Amino acid sequence: MIKAENVKKVFGTVTVLEDVNLTVNPGEVVTILGSSGSGKSTLIRCINGLEKLDGGRITVDEFDVAKPKELAEARKRSGTVFQLFNLYPHMTAVQNITLAPIEVLKRPRAEAEQEARDLLASVGLGDRADAFPSQLSGGQRQRVGICRALAMKPRYLLLDEVTSALDPEMTAEVLNILAKLAAEGTTMVFVTHEIEFARQISDRIVFLEKGKLVVDLPTERFFAEDGGLANPRVAQFLSKMRKD
Repeated sequence: MIKAENVKKVFGTVTVLEDVNLTVNPGEVVTILGSSGSGKSTLIRCINGLEKLDGGRITVDEFDVAKPKELAEARKRSGTVFQLFNLYPHMTAVQNITLAPIEVLKRPRAEAEQEARDLLASVGLGDRADAFPSQLSGGQRQRVGICRALAMKPRYLLLDEVTSALDPEMTAEVLNILAKLAAEGTTMVFVTHEIEFARQISDRIVFLEKGKLVVDLPTERFFAEDGGLANPRVAQFLSKMRKD
């Protein structure tokens, strides 16, 4: 279980997250929606310990991400996929995927490499295992990023706007992979602007507004009457997103 309690994050004089409470149970797909600057990506970065909290507490399977000795254990349980891939350019797809399992989990190299190739094959990249990032399309690089996260065998997958840098065709490639993972029961926290996709795969939708979590509802209720039953601000947001 991922649990955020009264989370606060401040950058300079700007409060980016304030009194955020969120629980993600094993097997759930929870999508975080909100306008730009609402704190969505910051919340993901707080969950994986990349940002230090200014208040409150976040635990991953009861490991406190604010405590250095517990952060490493928390990170072993959650894999993160970022919007800009963050692959090492001097490493092949297989090398990018196997680096952490070998160095952090102390997996035998041959075993880690075979698993990496199997993961790449599962996302349609079996023939690109030895390619460098510069030789891959954006959609292919993002699929490698997903494989890299899955290679750590995480209990939770954190996805931060993973399609925002992709064109529509590449976006569809990545969303198909995520839909498959959701159907297989992978626990995911998904920050996105892909509204209809969120509706299809999510168990719950949470909505952030100016750093505050203002709505946390089952997906069907969130989208009822275009969000009007959830919150007038949600209805406004959904209407604008669909027009765009």
